[in-house]
Amino acid sequence: MPRKAAVSSAKKSANSPIVSSAHLVSPRSAEMSEFEFGLIVAGNAFHRWIAHCMSAAGLKDLTPLDVLVLHHVTHRARDKRLADICFIMNVEDTHLINYSLKKLQGLGVVASSKNGKEVTYASTEEGQQYVQRYREIRETCLIDALKADDALNRDIGELARLLRVLSGVYDQAARAAASL
Repeated sequence: MPRKAAVSSAKKSANSPIVSSAHLVSPRSAEMSEFEFGLIVAGNAFHRWIAHCMSAAGLKDLTPLDVLVLHHVTHRARDKRLADICFIMNVEDTHLINYSLKKLQGLGVVASSKNGKEVTYASTEEGQQYVQRYREIRETCLIDALKADDALNRDIGELARLLRVLSGVYDQAARAAASL
């Protein structure tokens, strides 16, 4: 390739969106494809992080979903119903959450109780200890490494807000696609 063409090609690729599926890039919003690629990469990195963090805390061989379920069941020290866990985590397939709950019960970190016909789940004292150790490791390995200042924390808060908004957009798009 002649030098001039190589420079032109380099400039063009420097301005091209970074995406996982170029065939999906819309001329009306290339940014959405960039966002989706970032979401894929960040989601996978997050899942890898939480599984490794929980493993370092002493609970090995948990899937990312298992870790998230344990954290949610521990959240605010209130018993949770399966339907509530699925709703808060935005998981439609109750079997996935139920499988994680059974696995966590088998490890002794989650317990179930029956109140009439209602089954609820809560973390055991052992589960709470693992979650506390996870928190300590998170502070050391993630929060300290982030070196967040007020401006970065504001950006992270805005990003969290935007992700919640986009979650609703994707949910609505999924409903629309399901009706086609």
